[in-house]
Amino acid sequence: MACLSQVSHFNTLCVTMIDKPNSSPDDSPPSAFQVWATAARPHTLTASISPVIVGHSLASVLSFATATPLLPSTHSLLLLSIRFAAFACLIQLGTNLHNDYADFVRGADTKDRLGQARATQRGWLTPYQTAAAATACLVAALAIGTGLSRVVALAVSASLDVPIMLIVISSAFNAVAYTGGPYPLGYIGLENLSIGYSGMGEVFVFLYFGVVATATVPYMHLKMMSPDATSVITSAPFRASLAAALPIGLLATSIIVVNNLRDRCTDVLANKRTTAVRFGEKFARSEYALCVIGSYLCIMPFIAVYGIGWALPLLSLPLAVPEIRAVALGEKDGAALNAHVGGAAKVQAVFSVLLAIGIQLSDNIKYNA
Repeated sequence: MACLSQVSHFNTLCVTMIDKPNSSPDDSPPSAFQVWATAARPHTLTASISPVIVGHSLASVLSFATATPLLPSTHSLLLLSIRFAAFACLIQLGTNLHNDYADFVRGADTKDRLGQARATQRGWLTPYQTAAAATACLVAALAIGTGLSRVVALAVSASLDVPIMLIVISSAFNAVAYTGGPYPLGYIGLENLSIGYSGMGEVFVFLYFGVVATATVPYMHLKMMSPDATSVITSAPFRASLAAALPIGLLATSIIVVNNLRDRCTDVLANKRTTAVRFGEKFARSEYALCVIGSYLCIMPFIAVYGIGWALPLLSLPLAVPEIRAVALGEKDGAALNAHVGGAAKVQAVFSVLLAIGIQLSDNIKYNA
């Protein structure tokens, strides 16, 4: 009886939230540029760029702290980082576009959607158009990623760097597997595979927008000093990049947590089993608090290891406190959480920039001990 009462309360809450209008009176189609911007969501790219900034900062300290030339003469560290940032952004744009397509065809994006407008759901683009655009972004990402693999491998007289190629291929695959749908996974019998619909979205975001996005530039940089990938991964400099990836990954995860919290009522109707749907509102709010507060707590031991510069991200706390109050403490819900999806991204961006600066201010020798 208690379970039935909880389900009834959840259904009543969801109906109340969904019944609130989320569109403006003027629903005329926007310009072509605005339509594609709605589908691609370029404003979310801070989640891809922020960790690369941290990774670049750390790699530049590593190159400063050693007398060994790290890169071929035609590739500066900045160019390497820019190319990887372009790869990461294209992967995210491809993920966003495929999500716009797949959430519509799978029934998650309806007229009752509480989040920002979706181009396919509004009828501004056809499913074919958004799927084709996603494919174009991912093909471009594969090309850039393969090029990066060749650059790293050539520095040690090889053809391709296997770990980088694994990152490139898995990133492109996960971009479509995140939401799934009939294209293109249906061609290989995996149309029902979905990271997001199975409640594994947070794991994906933490790994790829945290660990991978932060540590890849330092890895490439270090690999150019040593042909042995194992020695690179176990080295003190690479461990520093993993330390930096931990808070960045937690803050990236907080973005998807607040997104899933907002959408839980429409997601349950589409059988999208996110953690917010599986475990409920209180769990999602606690998960958000764990991600944001945990990101600040986990840098504390690294201050002792790498220097006081790592304390600089604490200056972003005034941005984080209102977000914690609104999301974790339950002050906002439904469409009112839209602003806090962007708020979570802003906290991550500012935290990342401050950490990148702090890395530069710390004792370089400690990264190479």
